[in-house]
Amino acid sequence: MFLQSLQLRHFRNYQEQYIEFTAPKTILLGNNAQGKSNLLEAVELLATLRSHRMARDKELVQDSEAIAQIKASLQREVGISDLTLTLRRNGRRTVNLNGENLRRQTDFLGVLNAVEFSSLDLDLVRGSPEVRRHWLDTLLVQLEPVYAYILQQYQQVLRQRNAFLKRHLETLNLTALQSELSVWDAQLANAGTRVIRRRDRAIQRLAPIASKWHASISGSTEVLQVKYTPNVPLEETQSEQVQQAFLEKIQQRAVAELHQGTTLVGPHRDEVELTINQTPARQYGSQGQQRTLVLSLKLAELQLIEEVVGEPPLLLLDDVLAELDPSRQNQLLDAIQDRFQTLITTTHLGSFDSQWLNSSQILAVKAGAISSQSSVF
Repeated sequence: MFLQSLQLRHFRNYQEQYIEFTAPKTILLGNNAQGKSNLLEAVELLATLRSHRMARDKELVQDSEAIAQIKASLQREVGISDLTLTLRRNGRRTVNLNGENLRRQTDFLGVLNAVEFSSLDLDLVRGSPEVRRHWLDTLLVQLEPVYAYILQQYQQVLRQRNAFLKRHLETLNLTALQSELSVWDAQLANAGTRVIRRRDRAIQRLAPIASKWHASISGSTEVLQVKYTPNVPLEETQSEQVQQAFLEKIQQRAVAELHQGTTLVGPHRDEVELTINQTPARQYGSQGQQRTLVLSLKLAELQLIEEVVGEPPLLLLDDVLAELDPSRQNQLLDAIQDRFQTLITTTHLGSFDSQWLNSSQILAVKAGAISSQSSVF
């Protein structure tokens, strides 16, 4: 797939900007806080309807405006798709595909596929389990767009069940609440099981690819393991058995949930374990080794999406070369070649060799305005 053009209107610090992409690799050059990352964020929103910055829509719309708009023209093997995402301060969104407003946002997913790699991704190793869950869910939305709806269903049931528990925080009589609570338990287990099984399936496919990339980058001196550890036991993968295990664990934690007024069982408490040489990655080695791990995960994402959707996704690199030493930079740039259309932000061109520069479109970004950089030497 190839992103032919992008138009931003009242988005972040862009008043009105139109960009045509003319090469497999586009380098966005400029100082910090000029709008380079904002442009990548716009593409990410078209791909996943999410921002890795976890921003709310009102933060994406310019202060003096009611709406922001992102438009794109995308060339795929099946033809050209025109995408429009309209963001509003009140959080209501409109998605449009080829001139038609879509009733369900999930129908917008899967048209444009992209993998974002930024310095924030180092939190995949160092951050909380929530960061890793968010990363896995974002990947799953692209592998299986219906997953966005499944996750939304689970989160809705979870919110309602938590509200019920909070209302009855002082009522520590489990028997009196059992009948009504069992209705929420059944809904939570049903929706949660669908989330768990898809997360497990995705990690089983991703893990060997990531391990292979990691061995290549580390010179086979380290062994990476990526393991999904759900909050609900997963000895069996059949839906009915997972659901039964879910309900049994809810019953075990019922008194504790009433005491705390919140749901303690379910995929909102899952973990993705990352280990190097059988040691938890967050405790292991240097920042360089942690960067190798994250780079391996991102390359695995690219490869897995390409395998599943049948076309290479876009790669969005947000100032990551500065985070990588020359060896890892070369591994990344060699892996990209012209296989993936790549948008890469940087404050200087020193990390790129002449061959890369000569085959790249170079755009200068300054204060929310983009211009072509005709000469780089």
